Amino acid sequence: MLHFITMRKLKPVLLGIGILLILTSIALFFSGQFEPKGAGIKVETNLSATVFINGEQVGKTPYEGTRKPGEIVVKLVPEGQTKLMAPFETKVTLNPKIQTVVRRDFGETDETSSGEIISFEKIGGKEASISIVSMPDSAQVFIDGSARAFAPYKTSSLVAGEHQLAVSAPGYLEKTFSVRTMPGYNLTAVVKLAPSGEAITPTPTPTPEAVKATVVEILSTPTGYLNVRATPSATGEFLFKAKPGEKYRYLDTDPVTGWFKIEYEEGKGGWISNKYGQKIEDYFLTPTPIFTPTPTVKSG
Repeated sequence: MLHFITMRKLKPVLLGIGILLILTSIALFFSGQFEPKGAGIKVETNLSATVFINGEQVGKTPYEGTRKPGEIVVKLVPEGQTKLMAPFETKVTLNPKIQTVVRRDFGETDETSSGEIISFEKIGGKEASISIVSMPDSAQVFIDGSARAFAPYKTSSLVAGEHQLAVSAPGYLEKTFSVRTMPGYNLTAVVKLAPSGEAITPTPTPTPEAVKATVVEILSTPTGYLNVRATPSATGEFLFKAKPGEKYRYLDTDPVTGWFKIEYEEGKGGWISNKYGQKIEDYFLTPTPIFTPTPTVKSG
């Protein structure tokens, strides 16, 4: 009789615990705790191709899959063609809940092939930035129909969302495609152009005129990078990561902390600790891009 009464009293308690667990699970789901942590990979080609990831055959193009975040090796082997087309191999780094895109238009050689690799790097903060690297170098970059600069090019002045990119160079076929930038991430587009086959007439290229300026060189740090912040304080809002050896135009010195203010991007300034920055007077500064992302791409 006592056992029956005890069990009858326990039932409401167990029911309450069960309801609490369900509500907790729902709350965690909507807060993102139960969101999938996998990373996406999407591969598109102009010709049917077999897709290998880390040496394992995973399917044919068009291919979409989910894998663990981290670096992978993607190899694409075109098939069923009367002409022998050049395979393609590259390393990409997959990030959680982000889809990396690899596109390839096969040619008979790596030189006559083209494509783009679109990947993301988490940078924190609320800004959405974009970096564009071209092969050949110094290709003209257009964003949403407006000419911006020559690759390599980086900007964080775009609003998050969808944008149209176009990359062109004399003697090469233009590449046009859409990307979607996201707050807190830097989108990198590595664009390979294919020759157009048309002869081009070389035109003289003016040499950029060097100007004297005061710059700050980033010194070695324990982390391998130096945070650029919105205010001269270690608690200031993060803006950008500067790497040792890079030089930035000097703007100001904070009289209290001694921190340096630098132009980390055209028209944008931020503060760095003077402990890891060296001021250089009368440095001959040429208008060349500071940002040069280095892609890991090789033909197979």
